[in-house]
Amino acid sequence: MRNVKRETSSVRRRFAKIFGGEPGAVVRAPGRVNLIGEHTDYNDGYVLPVAIDRSVLVAAALRGDRQVVIHALDFGESTKFSLDDIRPDQAQTWSNYQRGVAYFLEERGITLPGLNAVVIGDVPIGSGLSSSAAVEVSMAYTWQVLAGFEMSRVELALLCQRAENEFVGINCGIMDQFVSALGQRDHALLIDCRSLDHQPVPLPTGVAIVVADTMKRRGLVDSEYNTRRRECEEGVRILQRYLPEAQALRDVSVAQFKAQSSKLKAQNVRRRCRHIIYENERVLKSVTALRAGDLAAFGQLVNESHISLRDDYEVSCPELDIMAEAAWRVDGVYGSRMTGAGFGGCTVSLVAEEAIEDFRSQVATAYEEATGIVPQIYVCRAEDGVSKL
Repeated sequence: MRNVKRETSSVRRRFAKIFGGEPGAVVRAPGRVNLIGEHTDYNDGYVLPVAIDRSVLVAAALRGDRQVVIHALDFGESTKFSLDDIRPDQAQTWSNYQRGVAYFLEERGITLPGLNAVVIGDVPIGSGLSSSAAVEVSMAYTWQVLAGFEMSRVELALLCQRAENEFVGINCGIMDQFVSALGQRDHALLIDCRSLDHQPVPLPTGVAIVVADTMKRRGLVDSEYNTRRRECEEGVRILQRYLPEAQALRDVSVAQFKAQSSKLKAQNVRRRCRHIIYENERVLKSVTALRAGDLAAFGQLVNESHISLRDDYEVSCPELDIMAEAAWRVDGVYGSRMTGAGFGGCTVSLVAEEAIEDFRSQVATAYEEATGIVPQIYVCRAEDGVSKL
């Protein structure tokens, strides 16, 4: 288990060494892993992520001017900008997440104070565990703690999503920022991505969330992501002729899709729609299974999600398939699938605690034999969302 108290002391010491004096606050925001509900978020659908015990820490103190100075310890780099002239930095692109948060807080009418900050994290970058959302949410909450303005967790998540969409230029859905802000320990969070209604779903005891990193960094994601969005939108336009009430694929039931799927002449559009429509149903069935403590049923839905992402949505890759299939062969693994946008990154598996060491050895061995790559395997627990330490 991670020692949060030790990490907090360490980041305080690093702040004091760089800036002198004590930070006014230390804030942590978690990364996340999505248990099920992939690519449904931008189709107004349902997702079931957890905030994990890998996070970004910010130690910060107010300045007497409108300058922001940030030291990113993981990169060994620093950046400085004025709150009176916030623009993207093409050289130190890692700082655009913090700059974007500041930009939209100011746009909201909040006059921000300057800040000295040290940032460090252990969310693997580029692995699909949403280090970017953890950076955004931790920075926004740091300013809220130190400047004292009112903002709900939902508003904070939406603002951070805008920073990533409009300032950084990555067209993500709301899930990542939402669960980083609102996650609950030992619970998944069911999110309706249309209404933003959300409810915690208890996770069973005796089971670990195991994230296995293929170490393949995600290629093709941006172009293929945009292609998938267009294909889904095309499917909605066609289905609306027969289902005029359908504003998004989340409004089409499995029964309606079965009745109307022949109208989708383009095979790729039909397959994309099938994944989204069935995936939304899988999310809702998963919530029912978890609340009933039916891990076998939940695991089966997780496995079906991977197969659908591989065959219908076509966003998996050989490395992810090898990792998931190796997990399926381990006794004590209830289910395993790719998680995140795809084309690399991680799998997520629900594993009985007594089977964790078998998982580590068997999955790592099978993956290395097949690919020549040593994977990283993280045993995670569901954690609370952003907090002041």
